[in-house]
Amino acid sequence: MSFFKKLKESIAAKTESVTKQFKEGLEKSRKGFVEKVAELVTRRKKIDEEFFEELEEILIGADVGVNTVLQLIDDLRVEVKKRKIEDAAELQPILSEKIQELLRGDEDNSIRMNPDGITVILFVGVNGVGKTTTIGKLAHHYKQEGKKVLMAAGDTFRAGAIEQLEVWGQRVGVEVIKQQAGSDPAAVMFDAVQAAKQRGADILLCDTAGRLQNKSNLMEELNKIYRVIQREIPDAPHEVLMVLDATTGQNALSQAKLFGEKSGVTGLVLTKLDGTAKGGIVVAIRQELSLPVKLVGLGEKMEDLQKFDSEQFVHGLFAGILKEETDESEVQS
Repeated sequence: MSFFKKLKESIAAKTESVTKQFKEGLEKSRKGFVEKVAELVTRRKKIDEEFFEELEEILIGADVGVNTVLQLIDDLRVEVKKRKIEDAAELQPILSEKIQELLRGDEDNSIRMNPDGITVILFVGVNGVGKTTTIGKLAHHYKQEGKKVLMAAGDTFRAGAIEQLEVWGQRVGVEVIKQQAGSDPAAVMFDAVQAAKQRGADILLCDTAGRLQNKSNLMEELNKIYRVIQREIPDAPHEVLMVLDATTGQNALSQAKLFGEKSGVTGLVLTKLDGTAKGGIVVAIRQELSLPVKLVGLGEKMEDLQKFDSEQFVHGLFAGILKEETDESEVQS
């Protein structure tokens, strides 16, 4: 069975609304990347050196990352030889399959929950990446599942950060534990953990500073937060999620490298995927960091924060080609 046919069958078993969100959220990437590949395949029927060079340019332009692209092109050359492929159109499903393999990874990308007691999820990342919005949307998601959720306003240095989280708290009906602007973030976390225990909360979502006004080191500040939380809940935080803005492309990748190595990050959240034509950055991040992408932001709505799913992602990217293939095979049969 062809890769596209298998993918279509697998997607058919998944929630329709989620499939629609991935499809709509990846529209810009589909136009900026996959449609260029389709156009190349139509224009250059033959697979030769020039074809590979152009494909390489398209992939690099979609922010797939130079190292990953070179590896991908090498793999495609091997497949072309092995399967004796001459028609460029036959390469599209193989490319999609390779991209999905790169995205899948071996590790589990679900959010790790505490089996007995409060689950503490810490959010890190520079200012402006959509950290607070992600926390608000995740609070909504868990509340919909019937969980008791609290949010901690640990970004005490950025002007308006506490208020922004409070606005989300009101929108989703979740209490925000806070102190005055400029207070010690670790003290806020201490209060938040105490409140979570007293109120019998299931989940505590903690915002942290993206940078500090004073000269003290951000990593030291984070370590202090970890120590305070761990004293109260020994195996917490259960997740440390780094939030990255997909529209910043390679810049997001360098941020993740800098931050991720030092701050005990367990997974990534990629926001604003609907706002970029360079969705290939997900592939680059998956390849260059041994960290799972756990959540993706596919739009403005509350429901647009979704668990990352490599099949949904590839289906969303290649939706147009998939439809053509399916239509053609239906005509032939």
